[in-house]
Amino acid sequence: MMPKALVFGAAGVVAMLSGVAPTSAVTVTISCGAVGQELELCRQGTAAWAEATGHGVEIVSTPNSATERLALYQQMLASGAADIDVFQIDVIWPGILAMHMIDLSTYIPAEEVEQHFPAIVTNNTVDGALVAMPWFTDAGVLYYRTDLLEKYGRGIPTTWSALAEAAEIIVEGERLAGNDTFQGFVFQGSAYEGLTCNALEWIDSYGGQIVADNGRVRVNNPAAVAALTEAAGWIGTISPEGVLSYTEEEARGVFQAGNAAFMRNWPYAWALAQSDDSPVRGKVGVVALPMGEGPDAGHTGVLGGWNLAVSKYSTHPEEAADLVRFLASYDEQKRRAVVGAYNPTIAGLYQDEDVLTANPFFGSLYDTFANAVARPSRVTGDRYNRVSSEFFNAVHRILSGASTAEAALSELQTSLNRLSRGGRW
Repeated sequence: MMPKALVFGAAGVVAMLSGVAPTSAVTVTISCGAVGQELELCRQGTAAWAEATGHGVEIVSTPNSATERLALYQQMLASGAADIDVFQIDVIWPGILAMHMIDLSTYIPAEEVEQHFPAIVTNNTVDGALVAMPWFTDAGVLYYRTDLLEKYGRGIPTTWSALAEAAEIIVEGERLAGNDTFQGFVFQGSAYEGLTCNALEWIDSYGGQIVADNGRVRVNNPAAVAALTEAAGWIGTISPEGVLSYTEEEARGVFQAGNAAFMRNWPYAWALAQSDDSPVRGKVGVVALPMGEGPDAGHTGVLGGWNLAVSKYSTHPEEAADLVRFLASYDEQKRRAVVGAYNPTIAGLYQDEDVLTANPFFGSLYDTFANAVARPSRVTGDRYNRVSSEFFNAVHRILSGASTAEAALSELQTSLNRLSRGGRW
């Protein structure tokens, strides 16, 4: 059995004090946020459900690392363990874990499901079954220093080339002013899933793909070559060589300390950048990521976020599904958006006055969040991790100068074709 954390709600407290659970009450276990604000918001949400229903909730401790968490989930589910009823799953996991999850469409009314972004509902639907309910979403966005663009007379960049030009000018000026560590653009360049997200955004902004919806490998294409060649040119110019080891928090640390003009990150960084002790408080703007070049170029952002799924091995599937329904509801998603800047998956919340007051950029970036480009996890299923690993390692070789984009993508195309068995994932 896995270690379990705290029991919330009146029913849970009664059960603990008396040693006897209420006649009709059950205890639902959930794996949600591992640390910090995310865990606290989960505690508050599950406590509210427990108070309202009379059931108990136990939060199960799981690793903070998504890779480690997935490995643990797979181990538990493969054995049919019932330790966890409700799983918080990454947006790229439905195809990997679908066989172990119930169809939530039999428990949650269709009109409630239809409130959520269609792209995420589609992502979470495997072989006709809704295996996970959208909880909060993400898409990559561009953070920029409003004060520095004004200082150097630059507009908000709408293309990658315009970003590079602005970054070069600002870096030169700030270093001449005495900040020798100032950088132009920071992002997630370490060889891990975050680089898959960044690189797919670059490629998609040029109109390219990794794997098409029909399963065919498309990674070796002129758009991808152009995008990754451009990105490689940032290293050692507008981006530090150290960016090749950055994850989200390393990039945020540099930007929030006031040492970068631009940053690619997820929306969570907004609330932190505006915190009372942030050196860049009041000096940050957020917009859609820049476009590439060519006829198919466009603004983009990779779909991120987390969902809630119920295990087929749960001994309380009805109650577990009800907890999922509550946590994914309009009111609970609104609370999380206002308090923690977690992007709702319900379209109507992007017009909510309280949500927009707390997160002004949610309204202007609605299209980015609603139409974010998905990683090819649904079509590649349980082989997605292998696809992503080969992709981000190839991209890392390009960025580090160990390979050209043409050579690395040609090799990757061959490797992924072999893995896909001719597109039949």
